[in-house]
Amino acid sequence: MNAFPMLASFNGSLFLQLVIEGLSSGALIALIALGYTLVYGIVELINFAHGDVFMMGAFCAATVVAVSGVTSRSPGSEIIVIGLVAIAIAMVFCAVINWGTDRLIYRRMRNAPRLAPLIAAIGVSFILENIGIYWKGSNPISPPSLIPLNIRNYDVLSQWFHLNTAVSLNLIDLFVVIITIPLLIFLSWFVYRTKTGKAMRATAQDREAAELMGIDINKAIAMAFILGGGLAGAAGMIALYYNENASYHMGFRYGLFAFTAAVLGGIGNLSGAVLGGVLIGLVWQMSDGFINQYVSFWGANWTEAGIFALLVLVMIFRPTGLLGEEVGDKV
Repeated sequence: MNAFPMLASFNGSLFLQLVIEGLSSGALIALIALGYTLVYGIVELINFAHGDVFMMGAFCAATVVAVSGVTSRSPGSEIIVIGLVAIAIAMVFCAVINWGTDRLIYRRMRNAPRLAPLIAAIGVSFILENIGIYWKGSNPISPPSLIPLNIRNYDVLSQWFHLNTAVSLNLIDLFVVIITIPLLIFLSWFVYRTKTGKAMRATAQDREAAELMGIDINKAIAMAFILGGGLAGAAGMIALYYNENASYHMGFRYGLFAFTAAVLGGIGNLSGAVLGGVLIGLVWQMSDGFINQYVSFWGANWTEAGIFALLVLVMIFRPTGLLGEEVGDKV
């Protein structure tokens, strides 16, 4: 008699499949989480409108593809070009939204009590949601057909490596990672290697001292909003075709997961946001498709509970997050 029935019934193929899907979902969440952590690291503002900026990016990309007239039946070169154009326009569009929000609203509240910009961010979130409803309606939309089905479901493991297994790596999952990794590398290079990035880090460390050293702190803060918005726009385009749908409230769930990822990894830490995103992506997929095989009452409706339970456990033993550091009070 087997003393470990759970191990005897362990479905390794399903587990590995969900790990692959969790990594791609986590990469998407990480892109959004970086926007939260960039802004908070500099101005200590939790920008609750960030998830809705991500939603606007998805709507913008859907509009660009629809206007172009390119479909999944068009030549491959046209599909690639319009895909790159759509993601670029979505990034610029969301960067402008984020920059404009900071310029018109948040900048005027730099010295206000912390609750004021927080409430303002919630207000901006509702404004963007209503714009989304006016733009695309209240029902979920399907993106214009752009990726041929045989390409979307192309099994990279079987076709590239001739592995006939129950585990598949679809091209769409690989696409998410291929787009995400260069953006993450670019962001790290920009923040740690450029003059503007150093000004951003100096502003985050001590705003008053940075201003005395001649740094334009408003420019540094605006750049954080621009970069965060650009990443949210890219994530919106990716999510549009990864999930094959978009809606005006999609920013709430993704935004909630992304903010949790930023806190889990250590808000203000770029690497922490990526780590938190990957962990939440894995928990998300395991909760939706694996745990219910061994826990009878578990289902996809418990996913949020599982993610926040993980956050609570980490906060109990590591209040600053997995990669966060203790920072002294600024005086």
